[in-house]
Amino acid sequence: MVKIESVCVKGGGVERQRERYEQVMALPHGEIRAGTAIDELDARYRVTPDDRQRFTRDGHVLLRGVLGPHSAAQWLLPIGQAVQRLNDEKRPLGERDTYGQAFLQTMNLWVKDAAVRRFSLARRFAQVAAALMGVPAVRMYHDQALFKEPGGGITPWHQDHYYWPLDTDHTITMWMPLADVTSEMGIMRFASGSHREGIVAALPIGDRSEAQLSRHVQLRGFAVEGPGAMRAGDATFHSGWTLHRAPPNETDKLRPVMTVIYFADGARVEEPDPTRNAGDLKAWLPGLEAGDIAATELNPVLYR
Repeated sequence: MVKIESVCVKGGGVERQRERYEQVMALPHGEIRAGTAIDELDARYRVTPDDRQRFTRDGHVLLRGVLGPHSAAQWLLPIGQAVQRLNDEKRPLGERDTYGQAFLQTMNLWVKDAAVRRFSLARRFAQVAAALMGVPAVRMYHDQALFKEPGGGITPWHQDHYYWPLDTDHTITMWMPLADVTSEMGIMRFASGSHREGIVAALPIGDRSEAQLSRHVQLRGFAVEGPGAMRAGDATFHSGWTLHRAPPNETDKLRPVMTVIYFADGARVEEPDPTRNAGDLKAWLPGLEAGDIAATELNPVLYR
């Protein structure tokens, strides 16, 4: 377990960093103990035929208790400490653009923090991802913490796969809160069935994607659905092409969420678009070119 005293508060934004850390510390959490939270990461989770059917039909599914609430809460402290240490956003909310106000985004924690690595590489989560997509094996694309601050703004409509240079539709994101969250804190909302359209518009996440994709969702008549509340350890899984957004955090509490992205083993790299996903190719699939099997040291097989 990472000790509280080991958290580094960097200069040039000390007060903001301290405030962020205090927000994490104010949330309920417990010490990670062998035989509880750690062992649960290796146990199988039962994905039912109905779960798979709903994911295939809607492009998203809510699964309760992917981790028990006590186990999930135990991971809040090490993940929260890693976010506090690694995230370098120092501007007040009011000085950021729409994307910057959406959340504190901290990526690839698993290669930077030993405690988070155990969570992000969990066989249990990867087994669920493989079962929902109906594939025999999945690889890591990357993990990221998405902590929506008190008063944080909307997460605009977007498609995750827009950024991913992967020549497969078998991509999926797990979105798991590490504390109990309500709709007022900014829980994800999905346009059910939108994943079947593939890429809808060449738009990065931001004000334009919010406006244009909102109109698209309305014109196409997609039902916008999502849970009203989630307990720590519940998780949504959504396809890389599913249109989704999140409302603002209208509470005085932090919304701590951890995500892990998976893709089917055997997928190949697609020809990158310099305006859309060439950066992701360099960051998450280093050294690979179009046509190569998407497999590097950053993309381990997590379930087979």
